[in-house]
Amino acid sequence: MRRFIGQHLSELVGSVVAVALAIFFTIESPNFFTLDNALVLSQFIAPFAIFALAEVPVLILGEIDLSVGQMYIVSPFFVTYWNSAGVPVLPSIILALLVCCGLGLINGLVTVKLRVPSFIATLGMAFALRGIVLIYSNGAPTNPVGSGTLVNILGGWPWSQTMWALGIAIVLHVMLRGTVFGLHVVAVGGNTESARESGIKVDSIKIWCFVLCALLGGVIGILDGYHLGSLDPATDGLTFTFYGVTSAVIGGTALTGGRGTMIGACIGACVLGMIKNGFLILGTSSFALDLVTGLTILLAMILNVQIELATTMRKPRGSFGHAVRLIFSLFARLGKGGARS
Repeated sequence: MRRFIGQHLSELVGSVVAVALAIFFTIESPNFFTLDNALVLSQFIAPFAIFALAEVPVLILGEIDLSVGQMYIVSPFFVTYWNSAGVPVLPSIILALLVCCGLGLINGLVTVKLRVPSFIATLGMAFALRGIVLIYSNGAPTNPVGSGTLVNILGGWPWSQTMWALGIAIVLHVMLRGTVFGLHVVAVGGNTESARESGIKVDSIKIWCFVLCALLGGVIGILDGYHLGSLDPATDGLTFTFYGVTSAVIGGTALTGGRGTMIGACIGACVLGMIKNGFLILGTSSFALDLVTGLTILLAMILNVQIELATTMRKPRGSFGHAVRLIFSLFARLGKGGARS
C-alpha cells in the first residue's frame, strides 16, 4: 500500500483536488451537481483530456510539442480542402489526419536530427501553420462537411467527445504500460543514454511520439469542428496547447521527463475543466478566470516539483513520509491563508 501511494502520489493528490473542487462548487452553486451541467462539464474536460493525452508521451521524453493546438485548428480546414476537391468525407478526414502526422514527423525530424530544441521547433511550426490556415481561409471560419451517422459519431451527439476521450485514454494507457513501445518511451524518458546503450532506438521513439501528438491534435480538431459546427482560423492554438500541458502537469507528468501517466492526464483535465466550468457557473469574469487558471498552473508546477523531489530521495520510506508531510503542510498553509483573508 505504501509503495502504491508513493508511486501514484501525484495522481492521488490530483484526485483529492478534483473531489475537493466538486464539493466546493456543489456547495457554492446548486446548479453544479446536475445532469445538465455534467454534460457541459464533460465538454470542457474531453478536449483538455485529449490534448493532455497527446502531450504525455512527448513530455515523458523530456520534450514538448507547442504545435498540437495548431493541429487542432489545421485539421478541419484540410478536411474542407480535400472535400471541396471532390474527395468523399471519410477519405478527406483520413487525408487530413495523415497531413497532421506528416507535420508531426517534421517536428520530430527537426528536433531529433537537426538538434533544434523541441520548444523552438514546434513553436515555429505552430506559427507557420497559423499563417497557412489564415492565408488559405482568408480569415473565414470553416464549417464541417458531411451529415448523418458520421457527424453524430464525430461530434453531433452531445457525449461523443467524452466517449472519444475515454477510448483514446484506454488505448494510450495500454500502449504506455503494456507494449514494448510504451516501455521504451518510459525508458528513454528516464535515462536517454542508458536506453541508447541498451539498444533502444531513441531517435525513432522520439519521432513517433511527435507524430502521435500531432495526430491526436488533428483528431480533437475534427471532433470539435463537428461538435461546434464551425472553427475560426484566428483561434489561438497555443491556448489549447497550454491547456493540454497544464492538465498533464496537474496529473503528475514531469516537464523534466521520465514521469507521467494517462490516468494522471485525465485527472488533470478533470481538475482544469471543473475550475473553468465551476467559476463560470459562479459568474466569474473571463479575466478573473484567466487569473485563476494561471495560479492553478503555478501551484500545480510547485506541487509537481516538490513531490518529484520528495519521492526521489534515497530512502523510500523517508521520501514517502516527506511527500505526505509536504502535502499536508501545503494545505495547512492554504487554510491559514484563507482564514486570514
